[in-house]
Amino acid sequence: MDAAFRLSQGRARAEAPIPASVVVMTRDEADNLPDCLANLDGFAQVFVVDSASGDGTAEIARAQGATLVPFDWNGRYPKKKQWCLDTLPFACEWVLFVDADERVSPALAAQLAHRLSPPGPPPEVAAFMLDSRPVVLGRALRFGPRYSKIALMRRGRVRFPECRDLDVPTMWEVEGHYQPLVDGTVERLLEHLLHEDRKPPSAWFSRHNRYSDWEAALAAEPARRAALLAAEGPWRRLLKRLFARLPARPLFVFLHAYVIRLGALDGLPGLHHALARAFYYWQIAYKVAWSRAEARRAASGNSPLNRQTGSSPSPASAFTSSKARRRTDSSGIR
Repeated sequence: MDAAFRLSQGRARAEAPIPASVVVMTRDEADNLPDCLANLDGFAQVFVVDSASGDGTAEIARAQGATLVPFDWNGRYPKKKQWCLDTLPFACEWVLFVDADERVSPALAAQLAHRLSPPGPPPEVAAFMLDSRPVVLGRALRFGPRYSKIALMRRGRVRFPECRDLDVPTMWEVEGHYQPLVDGTVERLLEHLLHEDRKPPSAWFSRHNRYSDWEAALAAEPARRAALLAAEGPWRRLLKRLFARLPARPLFVFLHAYVIRLGALDGLPGLHHALARAFYYWQIAYKVAWSRAEARRAASGNSPLNRQTGSSPSPASAFTSSKARRRTDSSGIR
């Protein structure tokens, strides 16, 4: 094969669309969506599945050539990711979920084009695990813990389990911190997504306060987590169970991110990232401890609430009996 033919073949591969359907789930993501979609031009199909955004998200999606699909959650299962898998008219065998605050790097796009182009992955491969690298204060972190999730999946071979969380006031329309069930093997891609949220820090605090309510509600009733852990591999399942029993988890999370995983080498952004992770796990731990303390007080009859009303709240009542409005203002969870 001569050099000219090889060169022309390489150009043809570069110009051919990546054979994957991309799904970007949104709700008021005008700050993040333009950069997200700008990195998806090379894919064969791009959907923006929007939940009644009021900030111009839909107009941005249309202007950048994505297929806009409205989503109106009915408060039941399936939630948004599974609804997309069940409903969208995919043209490709492979589906890639990308959050609005994530960016597909050129290196990841090139790897996806290589792995998915004919003949593609072998039939036994049903999904791929992707890592996400945080961008803090404008800098992509080189160190610290990696965030891994199954984001690339073969149609018909992956399903998100139903978590018994519909009574948690602060749960939302998108599946939470758990992996889907996969019929087949899962491989890992070497390249990564970039996670860069352009919203102000107040949005991060509000979102993670809500997420930690959901995590605490599930932790207060271990049976709720059984279906979620069942979707994990044996080693990840074991590690998560051990981690849940670890004393001083927030301190361990900080030391793991900042010292063990060398987050200190990322300077001030690395410090902020490690502190944010520790703070999130502290919220969960405190909310679980508070819930259990209230349950013990109620059981002993010493609760001020009991003395005033005669009621006895359950351990998770603080998270499942509130009249707080169910909020769904995020494209994903992190």
